[in-house]
Amino acid sequence: MIFDRNEKKEVIALLGAGSMGTAIVRRIAAGKKILLGDISEKNLERVSHDFQYSGYDAETMVVNALEKGSVEAFAEKAAALGDVMYFIDTAGASPNQAKPEHILALDMVGTGYAVDAFGKVMAKGGAGLIISSQTGYMFPIPNEIELEILNTPTEKLMDLPFIRETAMQGSGIAYMIAKRVNHLQAQKAAATTWKERRARINTISPGVIVTPLAYDEFAAAGEGYQKMVDSSAAERCGTSDEIAEAGAFLLGEHAGFITGTDLLIDGGVIASIRTGVYKLQG
Repeated sequence: MIFDRNEKKEVIALLGAGSMGTAIVRRIAAGKKILLGDISEKNLERVSHDFQYSGYDAETMVVNALEKGSVEAFAEKAAALGDVMYFIDTAGASPNQAKPEHILALDMVGTGYAVDAFGKVMAKGGAGLIISSQTGYMFPIPNEIELEILNTPTEKLMDLPFIRETAMQGSGIAYMIAKRVNHLQAQKAAATTWKERRARINTISPGVIVTPLAYDEFAAAGEGYQKMVDSSAAERCGTSDEIAEAGAFLLGEHAGFITGTDLLIDGGVIASIRTGVYKLQG
């Protein structure tokens, strides 16, 4: 049976086929073409099956977000499918899953590769969304260092003294810095390459969100996360569906005047830290 006879569909590209990214895609994917990219072929098969059996048109591609060429090939395939109107990047590793080098290579440099690659293929009026983290607000970076980061090509980020000397001190610090750099990457792209394509790009910084991968963090540092949640105004964890609602807004027409900015969705954790209600350890 032919479910959809429309041929010229808008394209949604998702890099990192996890629960948060797929939840966002479901909000906007009706009648569109979905291209799923992930390093795990098994994960791609599972997610693609779920989409197809829910009536969505989805294709897959194995992508190594650590490799510039692989990410560029993903962007090129998306463009070959039609007008790329939406790009979502959720690829990343958490502090208890990887060493500092890997976190910075994936969450910072890999994200930069994706922002750069899709900045060459986005259609006019398109929108991008990078999933960052509330931790991007936990490790302030001096203004002069942020300017240096903004003026450094993606492939040279790992060579910066600040990255080599400070970000490499531990996985937690590496993660916080990488997520702050995501904000800067979106700002830079919004003002330059994505602007030239007449496309928008923003970031979302989720707080403690319950996902399958989050359970690794809870198992390793559950007590710390519990104190963080308890100190917040919401006094609970968030869900992928809540992130998806905000993501769909930022990608949609009602957010047409929003680009180069970050939306913090953390239930009030950062507010509790800044006011001293919660004392961030370490």
